[in-house]
This record gives sequence, C-alpha cells and structure tokens, in this order.
Amino acid sequence: MVLPHDITEIRPGEFKGRAFKKGHVIREEDVPHLKRLGKYHIYVLEMEPDELHEDEAAIRLAKAVAGDGVGFSEEIREGKVTFYAEREGLFKVDTEALYRINLLGEIALTTRHGNFWVKKGEKLAAGRAIPLVVKKGLLSEVEKIASESSGVLRVLPRSMSKAGLVITGSEVYYGRIKDAFAPVMIPKLSGFGLEVLGPIFVPDDRERIREAISGLLSQGAEVVLVTGGMSIDPDDVTRKAVADLNPELFTYGAPVLPGNMFLVAYLGERAILGVPACGMYHGVTVLDLILPRVIAGEIITREDLAALGHGGYCLHCKDCRFPVCPFGRG
Repeated sequence: MVLPHDITEIRPGEFKGRAFKKGHVIREEDVPHLKRLGKYHIYVLEMEPDELHEDEAAIRLAKAVAGDGVGFSEEIREGKVTFYAEREGLFKVDTEALYRINLLGEIALTTRHGNFWVKKGEKLAAGRAIPLVVKKGLLSEVEKIASESSGVLRVLPRSMSKAGLVITGSEVYYGRIKDAFAPVMIPKLSGFGLEVLGPIFVPDDRERIREAISGLLSQGAEVVLVTGGMSIDPDDVTRKAVADLNPELFTYGAPVLPGNMFLVAYLGERAILGVPACGMYHGVTVLDLILPRVIAGEIITREDLAALGHGGYCLHCKDCRFPVCPFGRG
C-alpha cells in the first residue's frame, strides 16, 4: 500500500525527521521499522470532494499569508510549509489576523516575533493543517482573513540610505574626556547598510545642536541620531534643540530599560532619534528596538513606544544574545 502522509521518527539526541515519505510503497522489510515507530496500523486515504490533503492545505495556507518579501518552500515535509525572508528588512506580523487564523482550530501558523530585522533567507514562520485531511471551507476562511490584511507576514525593505550622527557634550567637545558614543553608533548604523554622515561634535549649546542636526538633514540624512544631553539636568539641552526644529511629531520618554529618556521626532518623513547616555555603555537599548522600524520607513508614535512597556525590561544577561532573548518582545 502507499503511505498517504509522512511518518516521523524521533531518536532523542540523534534525529527527528521523516522516516517514510508520503507516497512510499510499504515493503515487507519496512514492517519492523514501522512497529518500532509505534505504527501498528497504516491508514489508506479516501478523500471526499470537499476535503483537502494536509499538503494541499499547507500550500493554500502559504499562498494566502505570504505577503511582500516573504517566500515559502513548496516542498512540504511532514505536512508543514516553511516561510523565509526573500530580502533583508523588517519582519512584520499582522498579529490580529494570525490570532484569527489559529482560532479556526485545525490550522496552525507559528511565527517569529515581528518588528525585528531579518536577513535574506532567514526562516520566519511555519504552518500546517493539524489533521491529515481538512475541509476546503477551512482554507476558504483562512484566505478570507488574509484578504482583509495588508499582509499577514511581510518583510519591509530598508527605505533609508543615509544616517547622520550628532554627538553632544561639552566634556567631549572640549577634549576633557574621550567620546564613547561614535564607536558604538557608527557600527550600529553601518550594520543596516546606511552611509553615516558625521559624527559632528557639539557642546551643550542649544543653537549649535539644532544647527548640526539641520546641517546633516540638508546633506541628505533621512534619520539623525543625537546622543547625550537627554536628562532633565539644566545643562542637558538636546531635546530642547530638537523641539526648536518644530517637528510635526515629538515624543520624549519610553517605557524601556535601558532607554527611558529616549526621544523620537519627525520632520516630514525624516526622523530624529535622541539617544540617552545608556546608549554608550549598554550594548542593547531602546534604540535597537526602534531603529530597525525607522529605517524601514515606519512613523513611530507615542502609542508605539507605550506598547514597548511589556517586554521592555532588559535582563542584562552576562552573555548577551539579543535579539534571541525576551527584550522587546511584548
């Protein structure tokens, strides 16, 4: 007889995968192996006109939910389809649509967390029909939910190519201490493929900070990072200098540790990010949660920052594995 589905084998610590492939013709010598796998009964599949095999269901699921920048392998293994990034960018998940699909009961769609940067070829999600056979109407429901979304799974491309860097602080400007921001910020920006303009060093002077930001914007910077001077100390005038530019959006403060005194402002689609002092001595801060989204062209609002409170507490692990950790995953 012909197997209607893959049969999985698990050998703890050694192997988990397909022992027998769907379509395999069972031979007499296969029987002992099948019994070791606990398969004393093999089912013969007879499909009704309104039913789908798990492989067909997986393909229909994939075609429905894979949005812009997301691909999938049409080789279905053990009834499962795997999604991957077709390009580098920001992974986005419509969590409401994802919830509604999984609420149907016989479909499982499992994803990584959204709002994180991914490289081309990285795995993003997997999906399958849970039973061997499902009703066609179930996939019609999936397709309806997906059609109401702008893309259940998407990878947004980088929409910026130039970033400016302004480093404030009279103690650095006058050479009393060595700057510690540039060695952290420049590699961070370059890691996203951005050309870095600057850094420009300025003292704690409101007008000179404003002029430095304006100068970088006039040179084509689409996002400007301004470091330091973000606290409530009278000498810390960075946020006042940003406010002097009359941005359309201006948000100061974020429920994230490290990074409470973070600032986000917009002049049209150009972003200004105020990075507090924690950015130079903590490897991962609120900046790492927001910068990828800004680079992908998202406008970050007060509501977006408020949502980071759940999961925004960094555990400062001895061996940091960000983003493979709970930080920023609400």
